[in-house]
Amino acid sequence: MDAIGFASPGGPDVLGLEQASMPDIGPGDVLIKVAYAGVNRPDCIQRAGHYPAPPGASQILGLEVAGEIVAVGREVPSEMIGQMIAALTPGGGYAQYCTAPWQHCLPVPADMNLKAAAALPETLFTVWHNVFERGLARDGERLLVHGGTSGIGTMAIMLAKAFDIEVIVTCGDEAKCEAARQVGADLAINYKEADFVEAVKEYTGGKGVDVVLDMVSGDYVPRNLQCLAEDGRHVTIAVLGGAKAELFMPMVMMRRLTLTGSTLRPRSDAFKAALADEIAANAWPLFTSGELAPVMDKTLPLAEAAAAHARMEAGEHIGKIVLEVDHG
Repeated sequence: MDAIGFASPGGPDVLGLEQASMPDIGPGDVLIKVAYAGVNRPDCIQRAGHYPAPPGASQILGLEVAGEIVAVGREVPSEMIGQMIAALTPGGGYAQYCTAPWQHCLPVPADMNLKAAAALPETLFTVWHNVFERGLARDGERLLVHGGTSGIGTMAIMLAKAFDIEVIVTCGDEAKCEAARQVGADLAINYKEADFVEAVKEYTGGKGVDVVLDMVSGDYVPRNLQCLAEDGRHVTIAVLGGAKAELFMPMVMMRRLTLTGSTLRPRSDAFKAALADEIAANAWPLFTSGELAPVMDKTLPLAEAAAAHARMEAGEHIGKIVLEVDHG
């Protein structure tokens, strides 16, 4: 099959189309004929050599796909063959075929856009777990999200608004701020022109936000904590701005703050299956009904994965970048 590979870690230009052997189907796996594969920040980090695939996972990049199930392992209900699904994959998405545990699949109805479906699993699983399960966000609360126009950012805005949560985001320029407002953000702050701590305080009348979804870490953490209301929750999902933060612990105690975080990929299959069940019950219907749709940036052919990575790393994208897989 065709797949994207790279001989050694490096910049986007190390990626290229090559021939790979078909993946082995485990007893609990489905084999997916991939129509579209989503591109995510962890793919770029893995390509650069800083995020190795977990033991047993495919070395091929790609954490989410949409397509047709064409074969199943012995523990999988045979009626899944022929179903169109979106799946969270342990890797292997940048290819004509990939496998995923069957319980990590979500059904794609006939009237749902398959390309949009491929753009959902990684950000949907990440945001649902971190904003709603770890961050305990509830209707009537306020959420602060950094990187408001990223795949994660746009998903966080949409889901939070669907559950009546007020959303404040930060973006790097006015065009992105406007794009975030179009998605539904109540306040979009250009962090290059305004201090987001002061802007949050002013907007909330000094009360602050209940949850911060943090992908920056580093020196943002003490500033994020200044944005939190009493009993606020700070959830870290990436450390794009640095792995270490200096904290003023008396503020954590006085305001009863909670600091948590998670990474999705190394979690067990059983955890992801339980998460998929909760998403299927609570969030997936918002997308299958057409009430919500992912913000789509650009679709490129699989062979142009290098260009997709370059676009993501340049920060030019608004929403999701997707690769289209040709079966010729």
